[in-house]
Amino acid sequence: MKQLTVRGLGDDLTGAIRRLANRDGTSLNRAAVKLLRRGAGLEGRQAADAVGSSLDCFIGSWSDAEADETERALRHFETIDEAMWD
Repeated sequence: MKQLTVRGLGDDLTGAIRRLANRDGTSLNRAAVKLLRRGAGLEGRQAADAVGSSLDCFIGSWSDAEADETERALRHFETIDEAMWD
């Protein structure tokens, strides 16, 4: 296990670590590691490159006409405009 010293946490972050440690009944170190992992997207939430569920509410909510209109509006993204890259 690697060891790391972190300075300059500030009172607000130190307080959050202490509250988490007290709430969970763990050490300050474990609480800090938990917050670091959560902030890095490694724990508690899905990783940044994972497909989330935030758009699930739209599944089945569009009519066929709305879906067709959206599909037509997005078609221009399928073509690369070579002139833009010169």
